Amino acid sequence: MATYPVNPRDPDPAYLDFWRERHLCTLTTLRPDGTPHVVPVGVTYDPEAGLARVITNKSSTKVANVLAAAGPEGARAAVCQVDGRRWATLEGRACVRTEPARIAEAERRYAERYTREPSPNPSRVVIEIELTSAMGRG
Repeated sequence: MATYPVNPRDPDPAYLDFWRERHLCTLTTLRPDGTPHVVPVGVTYDPEAGLARVITNKSSTKVANVLAAAGPEGARAAVCQVDGRRWATLEGRACVRTEPARIAEAERRYAERYTREPSPNPSRVVIEIELTSAMGRG
């Protein structure tokens, strides 16, 4: 994986393999004043659906930021992971989803990537980022 833009719906195998490895990631959302809010998260990448998913509590600041900034197309957001000199970023429009089926799918994918079930959380929601661009360096 060299440094380059990537089609987020059709990544090369090395880029996709990197996103399948277990890594702590960051999520960047924008606060109401436009400044970035960057927090560590677990992320799953689904190129077939063109989505990155982050499970979280509905009362979190990241959810509040997405809801405050979301227009009809959602709120701008990015997720990134780094391992030494390798890095990968996914960008797009984030929406907060509360539907049980969407949350269950996000939890399933989280358990698969991070090799553990997420702890039970009745206040869980999923931030889905509809991907518009991707880049990385391997």
